[in-house]
Amino acid sequence: MPIQQPSNQIKLTNVSIVRLKKGGKRFEIACYKNKVQEFRNGVETNLDDVMQITNVFVNVSKGEVAKAGDLKKAFGTNDIDTIIQEILKKGEVQVGEKERDHDLTSLRKEIATLVSEKCVDPKTQTPYPVGMIEKAMNEAGFSVKQNKTAKSQVSECIKLIQTASTLPIQRTRMRIRVSMPPAEGQKLREKILEGAEKVEEDETTDIEWKAILLIDPSQFRIINELLQKECKGKGRIETMSFAATATTTAAAASTG
Repeated sequence: MPIQQPSNQIKLTNVSIVRLKKGGKRFEIACYKNKVQEFRNGVETNLDDVMQITNVFVNVSKGEVAKAGDLKKAFGTNDIDTIIQEILKKGEVQVGEKERDHDLTSLRKEIATLVSEKCVDPKTQTPYPVGMIEKAMNEAGFSVKQNKTAKSQVSECIKLIQTASTLPIQRTRMRIRVSMPPAEGQKLREKILEGAEKVEEDETTDIEWKAILLIDPSQFRIINELLQKECKGKGRIETMSFAATATTTAAAASTG
């Protein structure tokens, strides 16, 4: 009985191809989408749940299986599971053009959403809609990096919008309360106040020095580290509000 053509064509859905070049040859395996990362993170350990086909190919889409001699030469073994595990750990995940475009679009939207949450119009102190942020990103020529998380790209995106777009934008300011014993306050007051955009309160009593400041969020870590280093558990920093969006105490952090 004749074999229907194309006999060597593998039709796979929801597939991720992982490719590894070794010993001068290219080897590929067909995995379930999202399972590769789970395997690498140690979440998934069962190869049957990771692999669409438990075999090693030269070209998955054409169904060209790798020769035993080539596998032995490149990997030093013909044990398929051992070879597959090495390809899974060290190989490069191939992403289709449509999938890549979709992922980039989603990542871009996520970055724009985070920027919208963290920034305001300097005049009105209100957040911009996500769509307006996306337009500013395009105007500024912001390029999304697919191998990085949205969160890690937010600061770069904000800086580029500020310098290369026409959209006036400012990071939401934090209102914080800093307190410590008078002796430490006398020593650290100047360093702490210099990181503030606005000093709303600066008071020393017999028991403590306290200040309420409006700061750029990036200053929070700097002040907190200063307290930890110099106050030895006696200082305290509290987040009272994000100036543009809240008016009540949201969180508190003690250095003790």
